[in-house]
Amino acid sequence: MHVAEVPTPVPAAGEVLVAVHGAGVGGGEQAIRAGELRRLLRGTFPRGVGVDFAGRVAAVGAGVTRTLVGDAVWGIVPHGTFGSSAEYVAVPQQRVAPIPDGLDLVTAAALPSVGTTAIRALVHEARLAPGARLLVRGGAGGVGSVAVQLGAALGAHVTALAGAGALDWVRGLGAAEALDYRDTPPGALPRFDVVLDLVGTDIPAYRRRLTRGGRYVGLAVDPARPVRSATSAVGNKLRNPRRYRMFSNDPSPELLADLTRRVEAGEIRPLVAGRLPLEGVVEAHRRLEAGGVKGRYVLETGKG
Repeated sequence: MHVAEVPTPVPAAGEVLVAVHGAGVGGGEQAIRAGELRRLLRGTFPRGVGVDFAGRVAAVGAGVTRTLVGDAVWGIVPHGTFGSSAEYVAVPQQRVAPIPDGLDLVTAAALPSVGTTAIRALVHEARLAPGARLLVRGGAGGVGSVAVQLGAALGAHVTALAGAGALDWVRGLGAAEALDYRDTPPGALPRFDVVLDLVGTDIPAYRRRLTRGGRYVGLAVDPARPVRSATSAVGNKLRNPRRYRMFSNDPSPELLADLTRRVEAGEIRPLVAGRLPLEGVVEAHRRLEAGGVKGRYVLETGKG
């Protein structure tokens, strides 16, 4: 991985060109970059990295009606593509929304992808209700740390599995219980109405922790067996779509707007593990691979 000079994109009809101030570093991109998911994903190298960003609109293409030059926005690149870790990104106007009041344009970049993923998982897929028991596997990561906040805001009793060094931090996000995943086998856990799995290993054991009528939302594949894990997940969903849910996040404009509302209402806040310059993208990936990251890293372009 390296930083290269490429031409500044030109927005096509219906697109906006955003001068990126901050770009989130996705925890799921390490496996893609390393080629571990090459049998599941199309595309060739070289390719960009990053899916979400925040910045200011620098130019608009013909027919753009949702934004104006100078607007502060956040957004996500089109589904299945990458490249937000850059100084400029051109995306369809439906992929951006005004950032919440009070957030700066670097901090805001930590939320678009993980925030919309957590909302879809808990609100739309799991239909998490007040008083429900929620288990979040990977509670200190990008999506997990947002899911803990959102689950608590929705009135659920949240149990999070995380590394030993993050347990107090996760409790501070709203988890009623935070347990070291290394010392907590699935059989030692009670039953839950919703299991949000952001790890992808030992899926049958964790599915057995569901209550009758509970929902399992699986958003990760086993990195040691990605093809087999993905195939099994699809099979589970086809056999029992009400009990087993999975999706690849492709947020609508309404979902991005919902994220903005929830941030402004205080239900969700961005959690930045650290800020690095754009040239620090390699270091950010190394830190993610080492584990123990709380929240997300954000890359700064120096604009603004």
